[in-house]
Amino acid sequence: MSEDFLFAGLRVLDVGSWIAAPVATTMLADFGAQVIKIEVPGAGDGYRRFSASAGAPDSEVNYCWQMDARNKRSLSLNLNSEQGLSILQQLIAQADVYVTNHTPRLRERWGLTHAELMAAHPRLIYAALTAYGEAGEERNREAFDLVAYWSRSGLMDLVRAPGADPAPALPGMGDHPTAVAMYAGILTALLRRQQTGKGSFVHTSLLANGIWSASCIAQAAFVDSSFERYRAMMGHLFTRVMYAAADGRWLQFTMVRTEAELDAMFAVLGVPELLLDERFSDPETRLLKGDELVRILRPLLRARDSGYWLQQFHQAGVPAALVGEVTGLPGDPQVAANNMVADPGDTGLRGLVKHPVNVHGLPTATPSKAPEVGEHSRQILQELGYDEDAISRFSSDGVI
Repeated sequence: MSEDFLFAGLRVLDVGSWIAAPVATTMLADFGAQVIKIEVPGAGDGYRRFSASAGAPDSEVNYCWQMDARNKRSLSLNLNSEQGLSILQQLIAQADVYVTNHTPRLRERWGLTHAELMAAHPRLIYAALTAYGEAGEERNREAFDLVAYWSRSGLMDLVRAPGADPAPALPGMGDHPTAVAMYAGILTALLRRQQTGKGSFVHTSLLANGIWSASCIAQAAFVDSSFERYRAMMGHLFTRVMYAAADGRWLQFTMVRTEAELDAMFAVLGVPELLLDERFSDPETRLLKGDELVRILRPLLRARDSGYWLQQFHQAGVPAALVGEVTGLPGDPQVAANNMVADPGDTGLRGLVKHPVNVHGLPTATPSKAPEVGEHSRQILQELGYDEDAISRFSSDGVI
C-alpha cells in the first residue's frame, strides 16, 4: 500500500465471518490498512455464498462478497488444530488490530480472549462483535442482524403500519451500520494508543446498535413513558401513510409540517374546501380524524402518475417525496454527484456501494477483487518464515 494512505502500515486481522465485524476491517483497508482475513479451509466465510442464495437478487456476479471483502488477503486456517492456532498467534504478534465475532465461549476455548491476547501484546486493539453483548446470559448466543438488531431491539415492532404484521429487515441492514460503529471504536482506540501507548478492548453488539437506531422512541421507555397515545397516533397521522399514484409508485408527505404547506397540498389536490373543514382545521383535530383524511386523499393521489404530482407539489412548495427503489440508484444523479458509489476497480462490479465515511482530501485505495478462500495462504506463511516443505505439510494435514 502507498505511504500516502492514512493507515499505511497498519496490520489488521479479520478473524470473523459474514458482515458486521469483517466490514469494519474493509473500511480500514479502504484507507490503506493491510488486512488478512482468516477463513475456514475449504468452505471459507459463509457470506461468500449469500449472493447466490434464494434471499438475494439473481446475478452471475458475487456482488455482496466483492463489495464487502475487497482489498484483503485470505489465509485459510483451521483454528481447531494446534498448528493453526500457533500460526494465528504468530500473526497476532505482528498485528495492530484484531477483529472477531467469535462468541466469548469460542474465544475462551481457543485461548483468544482479549485478556489473554492483550496481556501478551499490550498495544493490541482487540475489537469484538457479539449479537447480544459481552456479558449476561445471552453473551454466547448467536444471531443475525434480522434477529438481534431488528427484532430484539423493538425496531421490528415499531416500524409497521397499524394492524400490520411485523416484517423482517433486509439482509445486512443492521450489520452495515454496526460495522461503522465498530470502525469508530477501533479508530477511537487507535487514537488512545497514539496518546498513551496502550491497546484497548473495543466491543459492540447488534442489539446495542439496534437500540441506538430506535433510540428516539426507545429512550422514552427508560423514563416510564406511556406509549398508548403514541401507538394510537401512528394510526391517525396522515403524513405517516404512503400514498400510491396511478403508475404504482408511492408518495410520502412526512415533511409536510406547516399550515402553509398543508394549505398548498390541499390546493394542488383540488380540494381547497378541506381548509375550511372543521375536522381538519388544526393539528389536534387532524390527528383525531386522520384516518378520515387518509381516505379522502388516497383516491385523489391515485388518479395521476407520480411524476405529475411531484412536479405540481414542488412548484407549490409542498415537500412531497417519491419512495425510492433500489433499481433506480444507478441512475440517481444525487448518488453520482456525491460519489456514493465508487470506482469498482477489478471487483467485476459496475459500481461499488461505498461506506458512508468521507474525509475530504484523504485518499482511498482503488478496490481490488475480494480474495478466493486461502488465495494468499502460501504468501502469508512465507512472510512468517515457513518454507515450502512446511507449507505443503500444513496443506496435507488440513491446517490450511
